[in-house]
Amino acid sequence: MAFHPLLVELGVEELPPAAIDRLSDALADGIRQGLNDAEVRFGEVTAYASPRRLAVHISELADKQPDREIERRGPALAAAFKDGQPTKAAEGFARSCGVDVGDLIHLETDKGTWLGYREQQQGDAIEQLLPAIVDKAIAALPVPKNMRWGALRTEFSRPVHWLVMLYGERVIEAETLGLSADRLTYGHRFHAPAAISLAHADDYLDALENAYVLADRQRRRERIREQVLAEAEVQDAQAVIDDALLTEVSGLVEWPVALTGSFDERFLEVPPECLISSMKANQKYFHLLDEHGKLKPLFITIANIESHEPERVIDGNEKVIRPRLADAAFFYDVDRKTPLAERQAGLDSVVFQQQLGSLADKARRSAVVARAIAERIGGNSDHAERAALLAKCDLVTEMVLEFPELQGIMGCYYARQDGEPEEVAQALYEQYLPRFATDAIPQTRTGLALALADRLDTLTGIFGIGQRPTGAKDPFALRRAAIGVLNIMVKAELDLDLRELLNLAAEQHQQLPKAEGLVDEVLDYMLERFRAWAQDEGIAVGSYLAVRARPVTKPLDFARRMRAVHGFAARDEAAALAAANKRVSNILSKQTHDRNISVNAELLQENAEIALHRALAARREEVVPLFQAADYSAALDCLAALREPVDTFFDQVMVMAEEPAVRDNRLALLAELQALFLEVADIAELQQ
Repeated sequence: MAFHPLLVELGVEELPPAAIDRLSDALADGIRQGLNDAEVRFGEVTAYASPRRLAVHISELADKQPDREIERRGPALAAAFKDGQPTKAAEGFARSCGVDVGDLIHLETDKGTWLGYREQQQGDAIEQLLPAIVDKAIAALPVPKNMRWGALRTEFSRPVHWLVMLYGERVIEAETLGLSADRLTYGHRFHAPAAISLAHADDYLDALENAYVLADRQRRRERIREQVLAEAEVQDAQAVIDDALLTEVSGLVEWPVALTGSFDERFLEVPPECLISSMKANQKYFHLLDEHGKLKPLFITIANIESHEPERVIDGNEKVIRPRLADAAFFYDVDRKTPLAERQAGLDSVVFQQQLGSLADKARRSAVVARAIAERIGGNSDHAERAALLAKCDLVTEMVLEFPELQGIMGCYYARQDGEPEEVAQALYEQYLPRFATDAIPQTRTGLALALADRLDTLTGIFGIGQRPTGAKDPFALRRAAIGVLNIMVKAELDLDLRELLNLAAEQHQQLPKAEGLVDEVLDYMLERFRAWAQDEGIAVGSYLAVRARPVTKPLDFARRMRAVHGFAARDEAAALAAANKRVSNILSKQTHDRNISVNAELLQENAEIALHRALAARREEVVPLFQAADYSAALDCLAALREPVDTFFDQVMVMAEEPAVRDNRLALLAELQALFLEVADIAELQQ
């Protein structure tokens, strides 16, 4: 068996930049899966891609499948012969194998003896296997939107122009998407448009680089990053390299060349976020900051050509960006003529959700909840109510209509201009924080109140009309909203009761079709998000389950308990006490005795139960103040000392004594033990 490298390349017209990485990885995965299914041995698989090509290189690929022994099982021996003669079942099986009955063998199994057949099957050559494997991989690509071209009925994301399939030095005869495989590839559209004949699969990267194409995606990205940083250094500036923009720009060029342009300083009067959004969204430019972190009137563009007259390329980009920035300046000037507060009426005509009313309705509901939250967390309730009423007003401004990603940011700017209190203005930006799990939370009390109120309104409203997220479908981003609420309450250390706030938020809605049981449903959904939250924090699921088993409705308290249980679980005593609590839970669940009965010390007979009773009394006195202070870690550390008396109790005491009074007294003792731990969590769940 010999091994040679393989190269597969599909040449296309410019692909959507956002889809290139996904398509490239999918092609590599498809070919890898096809080879695995065919049981062909292969080495490292590398995906390459540029705007005009998708390629896969395999370092070592076997030239054939391994030979295999095929075993087939036929009828049971008892049914294969009658009076020493083969039955129709045996003859039919032999025919299906292409042999005579005498060529069949006996297969011994634990269920008896069967008629069988074995043969050596020669593995297919890689030349026979690859066409179907590659064709299937290309057909399965997650193409965003197919198109046709010319008179062909072939469909793909963009018109296809060439297909390379080289196994070592040999071309694999194959067809896909109407193309016949060859060894011809093509370089840069302008610098090297002529065909390039590849002599060997390993020549690919070097041949393309000589033709002004960097096919290695990561190398192309790093080339762009290095050039942008170098250009910024020349300008004595700091380049802001957004990873998403870097990936998108990398999907637009094959031979990146960074160039620096400038724009009129008068545009700096516009909020920098507006200019940056315009440069990034429309022109894919990288912006530059000075030593104070302020925007400089410069930008870096990535050309797809090494021009002999770069100043002409720069001049063209400067001419294009000028009207874009002028539009941003115009929108800003127009928007400032109307105070945010006067835009509230416009929200009545903007639908939030058909059954839940307009954005104005949402703002009014959120204002009530935000005011109540502000009162509870020591904030300014008037500011919270005002911020909630203004929160969505920037959505109807010209700037946000043009650049939706500026929502909240522009509201903050416009509120400051209108003379609103600084905390109100800041809250308009902070209402969207955190945008993801590791993002910052609001820093002002007003921002905290608004961010919570807005999310709670959305959660209760959408659940209330029966549109709970299912599977991968979450059009209103309720998972993110729920995790945002938890993060805010925990990170800001807000001692708020989630059930109480959900009740308040639900009361602001009118005629919700799923109002019955709504608060319990939303509460369960939100607390369930703690499972993923715990995993992100490195907390085992058992610690989550232990706290989830208790009626804890304050997220901050929930998180503190979870962390305490997680720390307790690492102690040597944890496993034994968890097992003991599980045993106690099982015993008590099967009994019908009165749980309100207290332990009668006079009925304690065994030394072990007397010792446990005394240990419980001593520990209770120590831990009650700790429970009150929510110092759950210290409380569990204290309760860990119960391991020895608990173990001794179960070793030496018969709980289910014959005498009812003694039995009930021992059950009451176990109930006291369980109750102490349940003040924190049900540690019996640590066994799961």
